[in-house]
Amino acid sequence: MLPTNFSAMFNFEFHFCPRLYRLFFVSLLLVSSLTVFASVSLPGLMPVPAEVHYGTGRFAFTPAWQVAISGHDDPRLRAALARMLRRAEERTGLTFAHLADGEYSFSANVTGASLVVDCVASGAAVPVLGDDESYTLEVTPAQVILHAPTVLGAMHGFETLLQLLQSDATGWFLPAVSIKDQPRFAWRGLMIDVARHWQPMDVVKRNLDGMALVKLNVLHLHLTEDQGIRIESKKFPRLHQLGSDGHFFTQEEMRELIAYATARGIRVVPEFDIPGHATSWVVGYPELASAPGPYAIERKWGVFDPVLDPTNPKVYELLAGFLGEMAALFPDAYIHIGGDENNGVQWNANPAIQTYIRERNLKDNAGLHAEFNMRVHAILAKNGKQLIGWDEILHPDLPAGSVIHSWRGPEGIADATKRGYASILSNGYYIDLCYPTWEHYLNDPVPAGANLSPEQQQHVLGGEATMWAEWVTPETIDSRIWPRTAAIAERLWSPRDVRDVSDMYRRLAVVSRRLEEAGLRHESYLDPALRRLAGDDAKLEEMAALRSFVDLLEPVKKYRRGGQQPAANQFTPLTGLVDCTRPDSAAARAFASQVDVVVFAQSWSELNARPLAQTVLAWKSTAAILTNGLAARSPRLQESLPELQNLTAASEVGQEALQVLASGQVPAAGWMPVQFAKLERAGEAHVAVELPVIVALKLLVAAAAAQDQRAQLSAEAWKQHLLSLVTPIVKPVATP
Repeated sequence: MLPTNFSAMFNFEFHFCPRLYRLFFVSLLLVSSLTVFASVSLPGLMPVPAEVHYGTGRFAFTPAWQVAISGHDDPRLRAALARMLRRAEERTGLTFAHLADGEYSFSANVTGASLVVDCVASGAAVPVLGDDESYTLEVTPAQVILHAPTVLGAMHGFETLLQLLQSDATGWFLPAVSIKDQPRFAWRGLMIDVARHWQPMDVVKRNLDGMALVKLNVLHLHLTEDQGIRIESKKFPRLHQLGSDGHFFTQEEMRELIAYATARGIRVVPEFDIPGHATSWVVGYPELASAPGPYAIERKWGVFDPVLDPTNPKVYELLAGFLGEMAALFPDAYIHIGGDENNGVQWNANPAIQTYIRERNLKDNAGLHAEFNMRVHAILAKNGKQLIGWDEILHPDLPAGSVIHSWRGPEGIADATKRGYASILSNGYYIDLCYPTWEHYLNDPVPAGANLSPEQQQHVLGGEATMWAEWVTPETIDSRIWPRTAAIAERLWSPRDVRDVSDMYRRLAVVSRRLEEAGLRHESYLDPALRRLAGDDAKLEEMAALRSFVDLLEPVKKYRRGGQQPAANQFTPLTGLVDCTRPDSAAARAFASQVDVVVFAQSWSELNARPLAQTVLAWKSTAAILTNGLAARSPRLQESLPELQNLTAASEVGQEALQVLASGQVPAAGWMPVQFAKLERAGEAHVAVELPVIVALKLLVAAAAAQDQRAQLSAEAWKQHLLSLVTPIVKPVATP
């Protein structure tokens, strides 16, 4: 797996293009045998608890399972218990004791109960930052005891208990274990953008269930954007009536959603993005903009000019009324005001605004923005709320008590905490950018060796995964959130030294199944989507080939999809090939493991190479079946032909490299550059998808080209030599 701090380990920094940086780190992931932390968790236990001690024996999980409540008892605790028992029934097929009205039966006999829930107190009725979320769980062959200071801690313990549940030929059981658990960070969130592409109630609810399963505790709803305002305002109805296309949460629906989240121990933090990203605000109220209207809802993606006019008193009249209304609706202590990506175009072009800046000695647009934030801060404070905003709001005049939400880099976290502001990290957790899980997993809000004092580290509240919605619909959004966000949840909950990437992937596969059981659709959406893509006359063999092909692909990373599909807008149906791919291809990782076995063995082995040869042959067969059949007939799949050609080319390079290895003969000097060039072309993206196996194939080619040196080098030297062939030379940068 990856070292925790590669640049520090080798004492240099990277100064080449991001794509090569990514390839370099992917190659390290494939070949490194370093172990940072040997996790000793059971399959599927995610997040890893703070302390786990395994015992001997197990507790049998049977229809006689009975729960007793000792200590505090309330409806929220019983509802959480009922959800746990129902999920256990659905998973095991067992039926537990029910009362005549259908409710679960709870025992008064603590001594004879299977599970004793010992809860000290209710805790806050609505979750708040800093709640005690700790719990202990003791499983012995005689009994299971869950102790928690609050109902919230008990709910986390229920999730761990369900993850412990296993089976074998003798039946269902819980392994003997002693767990003492609490989160590392108090703020562990998922941001869902419901504004760019509307995400209705059922989407948000099922994702709340997924969040609870992995112990995330903040749902950040991005409710306003250039493309829409998604919350009803009774005071200013033109906001949602003219700015939403009719897609918004009524206030009653939002109360229902908040109650649903509260029952699962999750806070709901709303975001109303101001003063920029404000097109939808000024559709109904054009007089509030910094340039004359009229305005229309924006249908494409990007940074747009419309911005509120901070010099206009009517802006603050509307914000005072609207934010006051929202403060009454949302019980959480925090309201997010966005504050990002104001490009300054309208402010610069407005003489009155520039005069205002000069007359008040605000110096520049940043000073004007800071004054706006101070006035909004006062509005929120009057309503008992604290302000959160993205990095751009950080300014010497920002009032104390504000929270900086960093999306641009760790420098934002460092700058904010050193100035005494609390901070939340999202840089590195942008799940919409489709990076693989391990990159998010090794990204830490406070990494080992961080240049922050203990006091400054305390200002780091935690982090949030961010699901921006330019390229997702209610059908596909789960596939971009899960299961990768479970790994982010572990990073925010578990001890810092829980960093074993291989073990994370092992457990993530199990947790992914648990998420499906909870109702998430990150896997189940795919088969219907593929059938739609293939058309009505697709044969079984062709559908199997299409699934294999899609499983090998990944969406392009970062913001490249917009360049690949520049005509896309809010009305574009996101039902193409790229929408059927997942950000972290398990098939590509499996192939990388096969390559690892072959290229890092002490000598060539036909037995070791056989699975690799079979895989590459299967790729070529898949490409042929689709190229000569379905892709040629289906109008929807014709766009896949260039990528099928890439797969064919990549498989041919793999076959040739294996043949060279099998021959034992070193190829001519120019052979490796030719193969690398073929792989570079095969790695080019088409229709926003790419083949993630290119780096592994380069390793295979390099091993074939340099096989005469294999026996002469130590295992570590051989690895480093192959890396030097596959990746560019990186020159050290002098440090001051």
